[in-house]
Amino acid sequence: QFGKIDVTHQHDLRKEFNIREFPTVKFFVDGMDSPSFMDVENRIHYQNAPQDVPEMPFGMTASEDVCANYGIQKNTLVVFKKVGVQKQNKLDLTRLIKTFTLDLVTEYNLETSVKIFDVPVENHIVLFTPTNSETFSAIYENYKSAAVEFRGKIMFVLVDTNETRNGRVFEYFRIRDIDVPAVRILNLTSNAKYKMPADEVTVENLKEFCQSYLNGKAKLHLSSEEIPEDWDKMPVKVLVGKNFNRIVFNKTTTVFVMFYAPWSYDCRKLLPIWDKLGEQYESRKDIIIAKIDVTANDILSVGLDRYPFFRLFPAGPGYQVRKKLNSKILL
Repeated sequence: QFGKIDVTHQHDLRKEFNIREFPTVKFFVDGMDSPSFMDVENRIHYQNAPQDVPEMPFGMTASEDVCANYGIQKNTLVVFKKVGVQKQNKLDLTRLIKTFTLDLVTEYNLETSVKIFDVPVENHIVLFTPTNSETFSAIYENYKSAAVEFRGKIMFVLVDTNETRNGRVFEYFRIRDIDVPAVRILNLTSNAKYKMPADEVTVENLKEFCQSYLNGKAKLHLSSEEIPEDWDKMPVKVLVGKNFNRIVFNKTTTVFVMFYAPWSYDCRKLLPIWDKLGEQYESRKDIIIAKIDVTANDILSVGLDRYPFFRLFPAGPGYQVRKKLNSKILL
């Protein structure tokens, strides 16, 4: 049915149905007032939008009660996300907030290091470059442009290779002066490192590298020294990345390994003691005392959380069972 009413003197009706302009058309279904649309042009745009996102339900309201309930004003778009597991929802919210408290690209230094690792994003891409080089401005803009697409998935970090205090970072990633500018991705959970295949730091190369990593197609980058010719001539055998698995995961030999960093005071103090231990077991063919420089060799099969670090790899059927040893018992 169609009807009309002159509300010139019907002030109560005008207030009840929020009549603010003339003419106003109201549509009632079973006695209930349907919210009016905005202007026709906006209505058409809004009605067409769901066609592009069929998997998402769309709605429209002009109800003041609804707006008040959600604390929003009219002519506002709101996206509602169904709450799943509360713990995961909290983690997502925390990740979102902490991610956007940092810039698209965060330079690593003493002040920002805590903030960088406080953000619950396990994937970090790191650009190593001198900030005073002639090409820095162009490289940085490319890096920043690529960061937009992967925000919240990969954290973009910049390391100034001219800053001497970043030496440990260069060492950890095995970055040399001749390598820069260099780009690496680090997974904080597995400590796995990935090297960008392309040498040129362009937006396209960065995006391709990041997407390849997220798709699980990027290749691991494992550093290793060359095997020394005399690696097995001394009481303590010298291991590197290229011979580690072959020597350590051996069913017939028990291998006791010291993982050390040359710059570590504790490591340097323990190396003479480790040499003496090697001398004591030098005559045993079923036992090997070994050491490996972890600053020059990547070993994914062993999780390292400190230096020095010791592990025993027993021989026999269960040869892959590994045991830890606290360095304090050797002192």
